[in-house]
Amino acid sequence: MIPEKLDEGNDTYGLLHYLYGPGRRDEHVDPHMVAAWDAYVDDPARSPGMSISDLALILDAPVFAMRGTKPRLHVYHVAVRNAPEDRILSDGEWAEVARGMMHAAGIAEHGDDEACRWAAVRHADDHIHIVATKVREDGRQPNLRQDIVRMQAAARSFEENFGLRRLEHGDKTAACWQTSGEQEKAERRGLSEAPRATLQRTVREAAAASISDGDFFAKLTASGLRVKQRIAPDGTLAGYSVALPGDRNREQSPIWYAGTRLAPDLSLPRVRERYGTPVPEARVSPAEMWRVAEEKVRAAADRLGADGLHQGAGDVAALGDLIVVAAASSPRLVRDQLRQAAHEFERASRAPGARALQGQARALFRESAQVLSQSVSAVGRADTAAALGFLLALVQAVEAARRWHAAQEYRAQAQASGRAGRLLLEAVEVTAGAHVAREYRPRPARVTAQGERMAAGRGERSMAGVVRAALPEHARGVLSDAAWPALRLRLAEIERAGEDPADVLAAVAARRELFSAQSIAEVLTWRLDGWRKYRGTSSDVSGKSPLPRAAGGTGRSAAPARGTGAAASRRRPPGEDQHKGRRRAR
Repeated sequence: MIPEKLDEGNDTYGLLHYLYGPGRRDEHVDPHMVAAWDAYVDDPARSPGMSISDLALILDAPVFAMRGTKPRLHVYHVAVRNAPEDRILSDGEWAEVARGMMHAAGIAEHGDDEACRWAAVRHADDHIHIVATKVREDGRQPNLRQDIVRMQAAARSFEENFGLRRLEHGDKTAACWQTSGEQEKAERRGLSEAPRATLQRTVREAAAASISDGDFFAKLTASGLRVKQRIAPDGTLAGYSVALPGDRNREQSPIWYAGTRLAPDLSLPRVRERYGTPVPEARVSPAEMWRVAEEKVRAAADRLGADGLHQGAGDVAALGDLIVVAAASSPRLVRDQLRQAAHEFERASRAPGARALQGQARALFRESAQVLSQSVSAVGRADTAAALGFLLALVQAVEAARRWHAAQEYRAQAQASGRAGRLLLEAVEVTAGAHVAREYRPRPARVTAQGERMAAGRGERSMAGVVRAALPEHARGVLSDAAWPALRLRLAEIERAGEDPADVLAAVAARRELFSAQSIAEVLTWRLDGWRKYRGTSSDVSGKSPLPRAAGGTGRSAAPARGTGAAASRRRPPGEDQHKGRRRAR
């Protein structure tokens, strides 16, 4: 839960009119009041006797009645927003949040009958807006010192009480939050994210793979950003700013962001730290890049934080850059998971306090990143098997970082490491499932006495029976797991694709051990996702009659069989075509 203090103003009616209106792009849904300073105040959206102008006049009444100098900006505006993964709170719960925030801010403390007037408006599932006037009923002005700090402390309490995602108190390592204005602007333009988020990700990718100032700015320019360097009076490079093409203000001037406005570790001095200590150049063939990177990451994971506190801070920073580079170099099958992992680990890579740049683990992480960035052109479908070992090593390194953060009591960083580790583990299992699909050879189809082919298992048994047949030692735990519905859906989709779900499930289960998994059903679901992704992008045709692909699928359509009514050709293993000549026409 994030309380955000927005710009103060002097137009109560104008703000209320916007909050109760449709929004700039009709994004406001069912605007209504969830709470106010007085329980008997009518809601303009649901009471014909109260209008928006009436509510504004009532809120402003203490300001008009105030003796002496009135505050120039008397409208206090706060937005309280939940994380996307949080459950949707009820109006009653949001009312409790609004009262708690006004108490924490000093606007209206509990039991104070002379406090300021306020109203909380909800026009979306995930947030509310609180509008208050900064004059008390007794004519005095409230004490708002440290108001946002106190509201953040109240938000931590609500997160615990309502079972929401737990955030941590600020340690000055978090990236700059996107403002509501930036988010609304992105929605108006039809963008998936605000320009600040796009710039932050692009600059981080360039910084993680750079080896010099010139290389850094060349990568920024090549990525399509507008770049402006800041030159000091003595002629040296002192800083930089970036802008997204097309992102302009009302005066049609580009909106520039300095590196420090994107994240604490993207200022020019912090970017230079990445390549301040030279890394030996390693020439590695594309076929060996994953193996070499894996060896270095495993060695670094064993050394992470072993040289002291400051060396540990430098180690996790280099690990964060490695995950960013790995996301760009990874097989497309798991690229989304690695990019999300890099996003989650971003906070973990910034430990509070000083950091050393000469640690052994840091050097190994930097060498691994250089190996991957030099071999990025070798990325392809065939890399899934080779990348599996590297991904397992990366899981080991992130877990080492999580333990180090927990030992230093860096709770926000430890939680970020845990989230990144879960995403990397998903990538491991998806890769394992794809590797099984690559080597899989289906059992021969059963044939009836009349010589007719039978679909293997289609419609003959339930998916629970499939699990019992394929995994008798794990069946009870899988069927009682919360992830069982998702696994059942994957098995049904595999059956509809013409495969034997029991045969496929047994194959992916045998790929790696399952006894250490916290949720076997979830792990199997991830492996089947990898299986389906590989089969969907493979050019191999099915061993049975080709089934039509769903509209919008990513795979290529299978070539129709020659001859009307002819049976489909037998599926040949990948690469078999390379060893056989052209088939002779019959």
